[in-house]
Amino acid sequence: MAKGLIQLCYRKIIDVSSEKAWDKYVFEDTWMEFFMQAQTYTQDGKYHTFQEISDNVPAANGMTYMVSTAAINYIRQLKDIVPDIANVYGKLCLPFKRFKFEIIYSDVRDKTSHKVAIYFYSEPITWIDTMDGKLLLAFGDQREALKCGQEVETELISLQPYLNISSVILGSQSVEPKEDYLIATSENSRL
Repeated sequence: MAKGLIQLCYRKIIDVSSEKAWDKYVFEDTWMEFFMQAQTYTQDGKYHTFQEISDNVPAANGMTYMVSTAAINYIRQLKDIVPDIANVYGKLCLPFKRFKFEIIYSDVRDKTSHKVAIYFYSEPITWIDTMDGKLLLAFGDQREALKCGQEVETELISLQPYLNISSVILGSQSVEPKEDYLIATSENSRL
């Protein structure tokens, strides 16, 4: 019997120490976009950090969105599969349809301080069990199939830092998600 229907969220942090090529491209392009946006909003050079600009320049409230546009083509390259989260065979397997971009810290005077995060939200997944620090999952809502004793395909994914169960529906009653259940967050909905 399934424990419930869940949605996973993986927070991928990207900074100057990131080693993978994809991460480095996202770092470089989001830094450059931040730098250009900061010049637009603070032409007098009075504010230097993302936080200072956000707190003191009301027109800069869309800055996170503007910087996120530098990452969108890299996110598309993932082909709707969450990076870094693999099953026990080492295969990337967790689908996503929604993400959120965050500027953790950035300073126009110091490129090495630039740090961003991308939150990847999985599609609904049936949580069957947890075994030795691993989640036994079936994609989609498979609660009724399991209740009826039908065979379902599963994945075993290790729990790890920055991977979180972001929502849960307990029980076996099937619930249809709203039509807009898996959409872009408000910060990047214009992408």
